[in-house]
Amino acid sequence: MIALDLNDVRIFVSVVQTGSLVNAASRMGVPLATVSRRIRALEKHLNVQLLERSARGTRLTDAGTRLYQHASLGVEILEEGEEAVVSDQAMLKGRLRLSLPPAFDIWWDLLHDFQRRYPDIRVHVYTTERRVDLIEEGIDVALRVGAIANEAMVARLMLSYRHVLVASPQLIERLGMPDDPAALTRFPCALWNRTPNDIPVWRLGKFTVEPNYRLTTNDYAQLCDRALKGEFVTELPPFLAARPIRQGRLVPLLPSYPMPDQQVNLLYPSHRYPSAIVRAYLEFCQSRIAWFVDECTVDWVPDGLRTVVSDPLSSL
Repeated sequence: MIALDLNDVRIFVSVVQTGSLVNAASRMGVPLATVSRRIRALEKHLNVQLLERSARGTRLTDAGTRLYQHASLGVEILEEGEEAVVSDQAMLKGRLRLSLPPAFDIWWDLLHDFQRRYPDIRVHVYTTERRVDLIEEGIDVALRVGAIANEAMVARLMLSYRHVLVASPQLIERLGMPDDPAALTRFPCALWNRTPNDIPVWRLGKFTVEPNYRLTTNDYAQLCDRALKGEFVTELPPFLAARPIRQGRLVPLLPSYPMPDQQVNLLYPSHRYPSAIVRAYLEFCQSRIAWFVDECTVDWVPDGLRTVVSDPLSSL
């Protein structure tokens, strides 16, 4: 069977969507005679009548309805693909709506570089610990730490890391260096906690510890600040802990008892194909992951921060 002429199919879809041959000709910028001729050619090729014509416009036949149900989807996908290719070749312009967790400061450096690369993309960042509904709240891409359980979303794994226990040199000088997780019971501790009702514990290697906590919060910036002031032992992600440790302002504790692995994903709604702007952001983030790791890695964390070897964009 000879394949359908794609231009004929596009004209047919336009006639159905606009309601008449005249409207389709105007929409597509082609002569009315061409539209009429191509519809007749399509009907001849399929050996069926697709449209019933009248002075008031056109109406689909049963055969025309079946063809439109399939052809409209195919034309839409093709047009999206053409738009994506054209957009990739042009200067990207538009809006990108992102969600980031609080205290993920180093990602702001990445966004700074992204906007220098694409100055005509307006970026709106919604910072929250809450797991936002991307579709309901109009978010294009969310950075999510932890397990992903939403099947309506596409998750692109960027990297994984482990949090680190830290304390100030002053606190260690006063109370000594802990040599195993049980020793933490003699230290004042501050813990990250999602809600006040959660039971705060630390998983250190094979051990689960209920520390002597004086403070819980879902704000890592505050945990870092209180640790720097010598008040508490606390846990920090490596991108917050690396610089103070290099500067000697914090000391890593119990590196032989690593905390659980954390995964960082970029999450976006499972459309058939991401927009050119979303794709540019995903590709840019992937290209900068090695830089991210270099900024956050120091020798004191065994297997502390790792890039994902596989290309997270390979299935786009």
